[in-house]
Amino acid sequence: MSNRLRGNIMLLITAIIWGSAFVAQSDGMNYVGAFTYNACRTLLGGIVLIPVIALLRKLPKKDNGQSTEKAPLKTTITGGICCGLLFFIAGMLQQFGISMTTAGKAGFITALYIVIVPVIEFIIYRRTTVKVWICCVIAIAGFYLLCIKEGFSISTGDLLVLACAFFYALHIMTVDRFNAKNTDGTLMSCIQFFTAGTIMLICMFIFEKPDIGSILAAWLPICYGGIMSCGVAYTLQIIGQRYTDPTVATLLMSLESVFAALSGWLLLGERLVPKELAGCVLVFIAVIAAQINIGSLFKGKSDKGENNHDEKVSQ
Repeated sequence: MSNRLRGNIMLLITAIIWGSAFVAQSDGMNYVGAFTYNACRTLLGGIVLIPVIALLRKLPKKDNGQSTEKAPLKTTITGGICCGLLFFIAGMLQQFGISMTTAGKAGFITALYIVIVPVIEFIIYRRTTVKVWICCVIAIAGFYLLCIKEGFSISTGDLLVLACAFFYALHIMTVDRFNAKNTDGTLMSCIQFFTAGTIMLICMFIFEKPDIGSILAAWLPICYGGIMSCGVAYTLQIIGQRYTDPTVATLLMSLESVFAALSGWLLLGERLVPKELAGCVLVFIAVIAAQINIGSLFKGKSDKGENNHDEKVSQ
């Protein structure tokens, strides 16, 4: 098996884990509150990443012909805290939203951050392409079919997940900003999880009444969200991207929205009406089109400005 194929398989497994994690998040709410579930799984994700950091440091470094100096530890810590704050906001919006909508719809709405990122970049830097605006129009049409009900109403859950997508977009841009300084990505992610998890833990004791019995009853969705979605999937993403073209990596990981819908259907019995299915198709087309660099598909190269999603850490 070639390294490229091995990397593609790793990223496909990553998308499957991230997509099915929406089901775990939905199921976890049957036992504990949103703050309790997110606090447990996020802190668990940080703990799992500790041995992952040690493992990745032992792996041979990919020689790209360039010698770059690592950013100071202070910069990595600052990046982890900043990302952790955004991860906390996005994670909680998503968790509350999932409790009011389906896992499948939440997966597709969350994926809109891939389209939102270039829109924010346009607002800040005044730079984007016609292709991005076309993708935005397609995404809006898909969101309308997927979420807008008769009488032009939209559920609170869908709105919360849409707000989550906006903050995940800000999170991706923050990660990209600190990665440009050559920070330790895995360590920054670990700090991010502990930062967000600590805030969630404080909110858990303030707004909820957690009890050990309920937490133990939710051990499976908590462990899946913490160990598999945060620890295993993130590790597979880091290793898989060593051997895969960035454009291909982005497209493979974008499949998480599809696996979220499939998991919701298979495991939770969720159903989508034809109108919602059409919306899912349009959102998925917009997500994929926003990432495709036609030239790279033929030349094996990708435009750096369109690969921000490569830095995503799963929900």
